Amino acid sequence: MQRFAIIVAGGSGSRMQSELPKQFIELQGQPILMHTIRAFNFGEIEITVVLPSSQISFWKELCQKHDFKVSHQVIHGGQTRFESVKNGLDSIDASQGLVAIHDGVRPIIRKELIDHTYLQAAQYKSAITSVPLKDSIREINNTSNIAKDRQQFRLIQTPQTFQIQALKKAFEVDYQPSFTDDASVFEHDGHAIHLINGDYRNIKITTPEDLLIAESFLQA
Repeated sequence: MQRFAIIVAGGSGSRMQSELPKQFIELQGQPILMHTIRAFNFGEIEITVVLPSSQISFWKELCQKHDFKVSHQVIHGGQTRFESVKNGLDSIDASQGLVAIHDGVRPIIRKELIDHTYLQAAQYKSAITSVPLKDSIREINNTSNIAKDRQQFRLIQTPQTFQIQALKKAFEVDYQPSFTDDASVFEHDGHAIHLINGDYRNIKITTPEDLLIAESFLQA
């Protein structure tokens, strides 16, 4: 079954305390986004990168500067993640196959895990990477807070992988604030969500501390 990947990279550098969008910050001498794309460069996966229109020319300059040759198409994103993923799906001229949606700033992702999401999605329609919580959690309301059983919750990661025909149909709806990720859109269309074990190293680089952690993982 044909495999596709949509890598969404529309973040800013605000929480990284950087004027440079975080996907372009260097990690071991190359932009974070290049590490992420390279992780999907196996098994004839067709890669689409979604960027804000204002960043596409800069990305092309970076690819020339770093002699980055991994094959991928670049398309413009939207105002929300929902719109960006929808644009990515619309750019794929296929009604059959599997598509993995992945954050552009999750560069520490193992090929074995990516491959596993495709295999699981082929069987269950979706495969959503997730990990158990390590810390205690509390629910907060206006006047108090209460302890919750952390074993009843999971932290959701990407890739989130789906049968492409079903996902395209799910994205035909209008955006809703409850669409916090691709799984929530898929669920809204009536599908069950199939969770699989992710990887604690598969962090989303958002703050300067995350960058240090990612550096240590790559060195290891």
